[in-house]
Amino acid sequence: MALSVKLQVFEGPLDLLLHLIEKNKVDIYDIPIVEITEQYLDYIKAMETEDMNVMSEFLVMAATLLDIKCKMLLPKEINEEGEEEDPRAELVQKLLEYKMYKYMSYELKDRQVDAARTLFKEKTLPKEIEDYKPPVNLEELLGDADLGKLQELFKMVMRRQEDKIDPVRSTFGRIEKDEIDMDLKTTYVEDYIMTHHTFSFRELLEKQRSKMEIIVTFLVILELMKVGKISIVQEDTFEDIIITSNERGINVGQTKEQINS
Repeated sequence: MALSVKLQVFEGPLDLLLHLIEKNKVDIYDIPIVEITEQYLDYIKAMETEDMNVMSEFLVMAATLLDIKCKMLLPKEINEEGEEEDPRAELVQKLLEYKMYKYMSYELKDRQVDAARTLFKEKTLPKEIEDYKPPVNLEELLGDADLGKLQELFKMVMRRQEDKIDPVRSTFGRIEKDEIDMDLKTTYVEDYIMTHHTFSFRELLEKQRSKMEIIVTFLVILELMKVGKISIVQEDTFEDIIITSNERGINVGQTKEQINS
């Protein structure tokens, strides 16, 4: 009578490899590839499954192990830094990543089990008790208070409210968002450059209507200088900046439509 042996079920080829490494108690960074490959092949020979998708994953790993085994027999390759390359390096990295995710899944499973043990008790107070409100004795509450004392109390509360107001921030106006279309401003500046060719940067900024338009115009000038469409010259510190167009064939007063035509 044949002896029936039940094989352990693994989630994939990396799970099987990790099991063999832990079973043989070997260093994952120095895998004895020959021994592990033989044990791996013995296992897949004993597998009984009709699912080709599952078998194909194990067979691909078997081919990878055989490939690494062949490379281990050959002279080691030298990388660009002059160091010998280990054919097992990529496999070791995959095993380390798989091991990390596997143990993370164990941790999450333990937390799920602990969370399932958390119990709580719902409220069981009668509705009459929840709706109960203690009676208020107005005479005891007011005591010897009269309209004069109440007025003084009111003034004191109002003074405390006034003290909470920040004397600086309370004078600030409302901040409104000033939206500027970057594309329209770029077109405006390019048209200005084509019609003036050489002009003062200060003169251009003075034509803007708001602080935000000045900022956007400044950014557009920087971008045009970056791409080489304009040149900027300043003869001395704090002197006016002179901008000159680098575009060829642009005459003073020439319009954009004339250039495109």
